[in-house]
Amino acid sequence: MAWSAPLYRAYERRLQRSLPPDRLPAHVGVILDGHRRFARAEGLADYTASYRTGMDKLREMLGWSAQLKLPAVTAWVLSTDNLRRPPEELEPYFDVLVELLDDLPALARELGCSVRVIGSLELLPPRLADAVATAEKESPAEPDGWHFTLALGYGGRDEIVDACRSLVSGLASAGVPAAELPSHIDVAGLSAQMYRADLPDTDLVIRTSGEARLSGFLLWQSAYAECVFVDPYWPEFRRVDLLRALRDFARRERRFGK
Repeated sequence: MAWSAPLYRAYERRLQRSLPPDRLPAHVGVILDGHRRFARAEGLADYTASYRTGMDKLREMLGWSAQLKLPAVTAWVLSTDNLRRPPEELEPYFDVLVELLDDLPALARELGCSVRVIGSLELLPPRLADAVATAEKESPAEPDGWHFTLALGYGGRDEIVDACRSLVSGLASAGVPAAELPSHIDVAGLSAQMYRADLPDTDLVIRTSGEARLSGFLLWQSAYAECVFVDPYWPEFRRVDLLRALRDFARRERRFGK
């Protein structure tokens, strides 16, 4: 109802004022789930409109993140498991992802963030891989700004395997004998080989669509992350949902396994 809009905006403002700046997460991970279920619930003829609405929502969320001064945001838009879906489902999504990547450099300049893409990029179709390379090349480097990471063709187990391979390869290249390799493998060494080792571990993971699982998202980095699972499908995600997740995070006493 029209009369509720001012009340809604007032509630948003009150929520934002309640967020203590010193208790906001340094790194927020977002699992963008529910595009296809949203399309079915809305009676859409196909998934393309839902995918496009979802990527528009991601653009919005990046604006909210900039306003809130979140230091780092990682959004998971395509998993390695997703790549097993039928071509008729994937091709329209690839089209929409290319559109997003084409827009990212200008959006990054507007919002003052850097852009990196992580995942098994060699598994992507050439047109999508080319769009990734262009987006990263043309996006600004913002060492003093905030960081946006797009997880594309990403799997958490794959990342850990890649980190192990990279660590062992580096040790072997440094001349460490095979018999001594195990003693050189530790948490710090593996952490340094993760896709975005320059970022802090994930403090908060948000997943949409009512699913209460990580599904392999940032498994290493999210060992002590707080998780918030929200009911709306990703295309329905609202600024108030993000503010509530941040409020819940700020209220929690983080124990880090202690």
